[in-house]
Amino acid sequence: MTDRSLCIGIDASRILPGRLTGTERYSLRITEALLAAGPEHRYRLYLNQQQALPIVLPPQAELRSIPLRRLWTHARLSLELWQRPVDVLFVPAHVVPLFGQGPAVVTIHDVGYRYEPEAHPRRSRLYLEWSTRWSVRRATRIIAISESTRDDLRRFYGVPEEKVRVISHGVDPQFVPQPPEAQQEVRERYGLRRPFVLYLGTIQPRKNLVRLVRAFERLADCMPDLELALGGKRGWQAEPIEQAIACSRHRERIHLLGYIPEEDLPALYSAAAVFTLPSLYEGFGLPALEAMACGVPVVASNRGALPEIARPALLVDPLDVDALAERLRQALQPDARQRLVAAGLEHARRFRWEVAGRATLEVLEEAARSGRRRSEA
Repeated sequence: MTDRSLCIGIDASRILPGRLTGTERYSLRITEALLAAGPEHRYRLYLNQQQALPIVLPPQAELRSIPLRRLWTHARLSLELWQRPVDVLFVPAHVVPLFGQGPAVVTIHDVGYRYEPEAHPRRSRLYLEWSTRWSVRRATRIIAISESTRDDLRRFYGVPEEKVRVISHGVDPQFVPQPPEAQQEVRERYGLRRPFVLYLGTIQPRKNLVRLVRAFERLADCMPDLELALGGKRGWQAEPIEQAIACSRHRERIHLLGYIPEEDLPALYSAAAVFTLPSLYEGFGLPALEAMACGVPVVASNRGALPEIARPALLVDPLDVDALAERLRQALQPDARQRLVAAGLEHARRFRWEVAGRATLEVLEEAARSGRRRSEA
C-alpha cells in the first residue's frame, strides 16, 4: 500500500454499453473491481466519446469525456495527461499513449497475431505488432492475463520477468448452473430442440471452426440427435466457416446463433451437452471457465493459454479433426461428463474479479512508487 492517496487514470475507452467481447468485458469488470478494491484512491476515467458508462462510479471517481475522431490515444489522451497528470495510468485493453508522462501499467491479453498471422488482416497485424512492442517498452509494469502470455512477452519482446505480473480474469457471479425452466426458455429462443455442442466466441479463422464443423460431422454420423450451436458475432474472414456449414451433410443440425446477449449466456451454457473451444490460439479462454462454472463439460485446444486456464477440460490437438470428434464423444459419456462437471465447477471457483482487482491495484501502487522514486532521484 502507498503512503498517500493516488490519482489513478484509467483508459475507459473500451468500456462500452451494449455488445461486449472479451477485451471489453475485461475492461469493464477489472475497472469495477479496481474501484472497489481501492476506495482510498482517486480515479479519473477517460472516454473518447460522450457516453454513459454501464457501471456506477463511486464518489472518488470522475469521468473525463475528451472526444476526438482520430488518434484519440496518442493525441487527445496524451495532451490530457500532460495538462492534468495522474500518479499512474492504467490501460486495460489498448495501447499506452505515445506522449503521456508518468508511470503507466498496461494489460497485454495475447500475441495471437504472432502465432496465427494469417488470421488477422495485414493492417491489423502490423498495428498489433507495433502497439504491443511500444506498450511493453513504455509501461512501468505489465499485466499479463496468463502465464502463457507472460512467457510470450519474454520470448518475442524480451520483457524482463520482474516487469510482468500475471493476473487472471475472473468469472462473473451470474455464471452458475441454471434451472431447467431457464434452460428450456433459452433453447426455445434459439431453436435448439435437441442435445447440442456449444461454441461461443467470434466467428473468425483463429477459432478453428471449419475443423469443428468437420469434427461434428463425424460425431453426427453416429449420434443422430446431436446438434452444433455456434454463438458469437461475425468476424473477419468468416466466409470459409459459413461455406463449410453450407456444404456440410449435416447443415440442418448446425445453428449460427449470432451475438448472444449477456443475460442469455448462463442459461445457454447450462443447456449445452458439452462446450468446446478448439482455438488455434487463446491468450486466456474465458468462455471455457464460464462453461465450467455453469456445470458443463469442456473440450478445449491444447494450444496457447488453454492448458493452463482450462485445466480440467479434455484437451486436444486442434489440427486433428478425428481427435476433436473423439474428445467430444468422450465428454458426452455419462461417467466422463459427471467427472468433468465436478472438476470444472471446482476449478472455476478460483477465478474471481475481486481477487483480480486487488492484485491490479497492488501493481498500480507499485508502479506509482517506482515513478515517484525516479522523480525524486
